[in-house]
This record gives sequence, structure tokens and C-alpha cells, in this order.
Amino acid sequence: MPQAARAMSEHNTWKVPFALFVAVLGVSASAPLVKLAEAPAAAVAAYRMLFSTLLLLPVVALAHRGELAGMRRSDLLHCLAAGTLLGFHFLAWFVSLDYTTVASSVTLATLQPLFAFVLAYFMFGERLRPRAFAGALLSIAGAMVIGWGDIAVSGMALLGDALALLGAALATGYFFAGYRARQHLSLNAYTFVVYATAAVVLLGYCAVAGVPLTGFAGADWGVFVALAVFPTLLGHSVFNWSMRYVSATVISVVILCEPIGASALAWLMFGTLPQASHYIGGAAVLAGVLVFMRYRNPPAPASASG
Repeated sequence: MPQAARAMSEHNTWKVPFALFVAVLGVSASAPLVKLAEAPAAAVAAYRMLFSTLLLLPVVALAHRGELAGMRRSDLLHCLAAGTLLGFHFLAWFVSLDYTTVASSVTLATLQPLFAFVLAYFMFGERLRPRAFAGALLSIAGAMVIGWGDIAVSGMALLGDALALLGAALATGYFFAGYRARQHLSLNAYTFVVYATAAVVLLGYCAVAGVPLTGFAGADWGVFVALAVFPTLLGHSVFNWSMRYVSATVISVVILCEPIGASALAWLMFGTLPQASHYIGGAAVLAGVLVFMRYRNPPAPASASG
């Protein structure tokens, strides 16, 4: 290992794990914070994206004006599509929290890698290895256990589970839509356009659907800002920073800790404990996704000797 690389590795022996820990706490706060707000879910989603955009605005205005002005038309279209999908992802997921538990909603959202495979199969012809297929079946079985447990609570809880799954699918579409643009744009420029688009889409939805955007208690406004700071800037942004030192696969596996963190925060904030079906189904979902992530790619071919 070169001396500079070794020094960087030694310097970050504690920094990267600590950053990943902070990022998990950040994204884990999203669902409990939404539960804490009394404002309509659509308004919560709209203000999260609006405040995230405003927080990025000074950085973009100082360092990325030329990049935004010279953005290619194709990249702009991909960003607009990604922002639209992201906005509806937050809408579906936040509304799901009105009907189902934090544990159910966040755990079902971890099925996103499975939706990603489906898109990759049709778009790029990727094939699924047998062990990855087994992991996918285990995750689906876990989701069914969670849904079955929520039927016992109410039919509306099952609706919340369905909305959480829809949110996971929309998040996957957001990733695929923005992938090409992300190859040409810096992180700040890309996220600024995407967040701004999501904010416009959600504010427009609120206007059309008659969702109020004013008259909220001060605590709700605090939640809006907290959603922009913690899950967005201290969550996803820190994960993006960590990609300089660890692979995206490592980060994807670490993100699977979000249901655990969200459930723990929900217990501390609301005193609500998951049902037995949530423990069983959630464990199956997480185990299945871990197996899926581990075996989704074909093994590397052996190098020829001689």
C-alpha cells in the first residue's frame, strides 16, 4: 500500500465507522420525526424538500453556478424525472406512517434493492443467482408476515404497508432516473436540482389536493427543519461522503440498520414496541436483503494462469 494511501486509511480507522454510525442515526430519525408532526403528510414531505433545497442554496450559489448554467438538456431531464419520483416517494412513505407503524413502514422500505433488481433485469438484462433469488423470496415472505400481522391490527395498517412498498419502488425509480445525470454532475449540483424539483412537485400536489401549507404549530416547523438537517444532510449526505472510503455495497448494508434505529427511536419517543410479527417479518426482510445484496452479482471469473 502506498504511504499516502496508508496514512489516509489509518487516519480514517475511526472516522469512517463513526460517520456511518452518525448517518444511520440521521436516516433513522426520518420516520419518527414524521410521526411527531401533526401537519398533513404531504405538507411534511413538501417542507422537508423545500428546506433541504434552501440549505443547499448558499453552497450551490457560491460554487456551482457555472455547472448549473452549463447543464446538458439530457441531464436536466433526468434530474427532473428523478426529483418527481423522489417527491412522490416521500409522499407515499410519509402517508404510510399515518396508517401503519414505524417498524412496518421502515422495514418494508428496505425492499428497495429488490425493486432495483427488477428494473436492472428489464433495463440491463441482469440475471439473478440462485442464492440471491432465495434471499429475495425470504424478504418477500418477511413482508407478507408483516402484512399479515397488520391485518390483525386493521385493514388501514395493511394500506400503510402497501404505501410503504410503493415508496420503496418509487425510490428505486428515482435512483435509476438520476443515475446518468449523476455521472456528469457534482453531488451538490445534482441534489440541488433534484431536491428543488421534488419540492415544486410536492408543493404543486398540495395546492391541487387542497392540503394546507400554513397554520401549523411551531413544533411542526421544527420537525420540517429537523427532517432537512438530520435525515438529509446528516444522513444521506454523510453516506455520500463515506463513499470516498468504503464501497457502495458496504453503505447499502449499513443502511439496512435503519429499521432498528427507527424502531428504537420510536420506542424512546412514543413508547411503542413492535408486534411479534414485526420482529419475525422484519428479521426475515433484513436477512433476505443481506443475502440478496451479497449474491446479486455473478462471481468474478477466475483469472487465467501463466
